[in-house]
Amino acid sequence: MNAQPHLGHAYTTIIADAVSRWHRLLGDDVHLLTGTDEHGLKIQQAADAQGVTPQAFADSIAPLFEQAWQRLNITHDDFIRTTEKRHAVGVQKLLQACYDAGDIESDVYQGQYCVACEAYFLEDELENGNCPIHHTKTTYVEEENYFFRLSRFEDRLLKWYADHPQAITPGFRMNEVIGFIKGGLNDFSISRKTLTWGIPLPWDKSHVAYVWFDALANYITALGYGTDETAFTERWPVDYHFIGKDIIRFHCVYWPAMLMSAGIEPPKGWAVGGWLLVGGEKMSKTTGNVVNPLDLIDDIGVDGFRYYVLADTAYGNDGDFTYEGLISRYNSDLANNLGNLAARIATVVEKKCGGLGPKPTLDSPLAQIAATAVSETKDAWAQVQPSKALEATWNLIRATNSHLENNEPWKMEVGEAVDRVMGDA
Repeated sequence: MNAQPHLGHAYTTIIADAVSRWHRLLGDDVHLLTGTDEHGLKIQQAADAQGVTPQAFADSIAPLFEQAWQRLNITHDDFIRTTEKRHAVGVQKLLQACYDAGDIESDVYQGQYCVACEAYFLEDELENGNCPIHHTKTTYVEEENYFFRLSRFEDRLLKWYADHPQAITPGFRMNEVIGFIKGGLNDFSISRKTLTWGIPLPWDKSHVAYVWFDALANYITALGYGTDETAFTERWPVDYHFIGKDIIRFHCVYWPAMLMSAGIEPPKGWAVGGWLLVGGEKMSKTTGNVVNPLDLIDDIGVDGFRYYVLADTAYGNDGDFTYEGLISRYNSDLANNLGNLAARIATVVEKKCGGLGPKPTLDSPLAQIAATAVSETKDAWAQVQPSKALEATWNLIRATNSHLENNEPWKMEVGEAVDRVMGDA
């Protein structure tokens, strides 16, 4: 969180919000959490560049995310900032639990670090010496750190995933995680001694928590871990974490191992999304190809933009954003197809049915298509596939348009025949 939210941030958050809305429609108990990750070297450097403190910088950026989610109609139940006291208390409790379990030990880190990712990389993970995500030069780091002994958790993680084969969606991401674990796990640094902007380790105040250990804990600190254990046990484990594919290693390998160490059950599942690319590249301030979602909703409205995000790309795959593609889908799907259907129905009902929609017939030719659409929609949302759910709806819309075109109710006289056609529509 070192700049205002961009389209990539909005993409995952809109997906999570849509899934939450679906479950609310089903009557499920829903709690949607979002927030901002405000510690780490990236924030420190951004603050230094502006000549302000890291806290002042974070205080200037966090409201931009809250305002963006409000304008995008995100129905979150909580917004946590990792600079909040409730978060710091929970992070220190988690750190202490892992330390007491014997899974955190002191060592010396030597290797490459990407500030934009806030991530360490092995030499063979780099691409021509650059970060594989941002394609920028990494920094060689050598310092005394505390390490989480991830290597001890290979068997436990593999068994947990074997017992929970549907935990990661889409399924090919599960295969990716299992392959990563089977390839051998390396211990990872959980502290920085040369950085002051972070949460101090409870047993060694000369170190602050590595930003990813800190940030991942927000999922439990926001629910009361460390501050309200009753609330936490009522909410945890949650059904989903919605994440991008670039952080799958942190969420699906590091995070469950950290929780296991602390004696906490991992979340029930992860919904892993692809990227919305611009010019074939991941959006980031580093590469300079950022798209502001608020500019787009100024052009086509919030519902039109949300529709594009949900419909244009199968969740889990990469999509390639273009402004022309956004406008084309908006005009083709919403203005022409759906808009035309709504206008036709409203006009004929007003002119020939007294302004009241007639009841559908028991043997409506659209009944089975509608039933299939409902069934396919339920299945698609259960799989976290909004685009498939919308396609099921479009099958019904197309069938209804064809029904009207075949019967031409606008040419009919007032009476039973037009009532029958319009009741079905």
